[in-house]
Amino acid sequence: MASRNISRRDLLKFGSAAVALPYLIPASVLSAKDRPGANDKVVVGIIGLGGRAQSIVNESRNIADLKIAAVCDCFAPRIDAFIKNLGKNNNWKPYRDFREMIDKEKLDGVMVETTTHARAWIAVQAMQAGVDTYIEKPMCLTIAEGRAMVNAARKCKTVTQVGTQQRSMPLNNWASDLVKNGAIGKVHTVIAPNFVGPDAWTNEPAQPLPDGGSADWWDIWTNQAELRPYHASLHYGWDRWWDYDGGGRCFGVTGWGTHSYDQVQRGLGTDETGPVEIRLEEEVKNLPTGKFAKELRLPDDTGVDYQGLAQPVAGPRAKVSMRYANGTVLQLQLDGDRGPGLGAIFVGDKGKIEINRDKIAANPKELLQSPGNPGHITKPETAYHIENWLECVKSRNRCTADIEYGQRASTLCYLVNIVRAVGKVGEKLKWDPVAERFTDCDEANKMLSRPRRKGYELPVA
Repeated sequence: MASRNISRRDLLKFGSAAVALPYLIPASVLSAKDRPGANDKVVVGIIGLGGRAQSIVNESRNIADLKIAAVCDCFAPRIDAFIKNLGKNNNWKPYRDFREMIDKEKLDGVMVETTTHARAWIAVQAMQAGVDTYIEKPMCLTIAEGRAMVNAARKCKTVTQVGTQQRSMPLNNWASDLVKNGAIGKVHTVIAPNFVGPDAWTNEPAQPLPDGGSADWWDIWTNQAELRPYHASLHYGWDRWWDYDGGGRCFGVTGWGTHSYDQVQRGLGTDETGPVEIRLEEEVKNLPTGKFAKELRLPDDTGVDYQGLAQPVAGPRAKVSMRYANGTVLQLQLDGDRGPGLGAIFVGDKGKIEINRDKIAANPKELLQSPGNPGHITKPETAYHIENWLECVKSRNRCTADIEYGQRASTLCYLVNIVRAVGKVGEKLKWDPVAERFTDCDEANKMLSRPRRKGYELPVA
């Protein structure tokens, strides 16, 4: 740690000008640090203090191995409100610059709970500083950005956990293993939701910047995206817009979709690969999430208990299908008024299993009557996931939602957005999951990455 502090502290005085920092210090130097032992607390800082960070704190209050030492946000009033509401007696140190926080607090890990468009830029720099990372989902804004994050994690030898917490829920994993181990025979079809995509931002008259922020906070918040005049719909509704997320809302492609598609990957045993073919089945239209008639629950449904959340959401939608190398077809076609909104239905030649969040259903029902069924969660749903990350920080083992798995789930989300944007209805676009490129569509390949604003280039590990 000492060798890192000498070189970093002076550079951090320059604030946002320290963007070039990761290029100046070798990762091999920055990564040298002591690791917490089996009986030690893991010292963590939280970056990005919005609603998700508040949930993280509330759901981790009883985790004995976790010590939150500091919190960080580029918008100072949010720091003040966060500490006032959640950290009055916790002695959390406040920071506007996450690099300064990492440097001064000697952190073991950080939890990156920022906007999606800033997440990779921050996470890679944390990895280069030798800090283990818990990364909110979706972990990236583009497929190429996600691959750069995986490469950085591997080179810097950091432990990573992506926030797809269903991977730490015992019931979800047990049901996934049933599917993988042949309980329903060969899986020929998987059915999952047709999620809502992002909207394109249209210019709005500038609004006054809210009080309390520094002169450069809006520039820092904007990160890689185009620097637009301040508008509250960007600041607080960023997950709706293409430049900042891939549809991060309730029943959105990268919002609920990351959970659903990650559940598909887990059940199919395709954690480190992906489909080989994607097809847009219909024209993209601005549609609501479903008809929302009175729920008709079939005996082998998990049921829809989130209708109230999904019902007001509308946006770009179109059914998409994908095919894996073994012939399994993924059909993205369900509406928000029929489950499973956070999972999928696996159909095999001997039956079917529906996996939702901490819910399962099957036909035949006997599939679920094994004595190995672990039952429902007994703690806050994210607590299991954080505990797994902390355990792996100490053991140096791979987390249940390792960054490679997060990359593959995020890739499915962005493939949906890309084929919708290309708009070739009925055409099969070939995807190479090893090279992570289309083999027959240059237009689609141009959407695998995006130009980044000067000063916010993605650091090279």
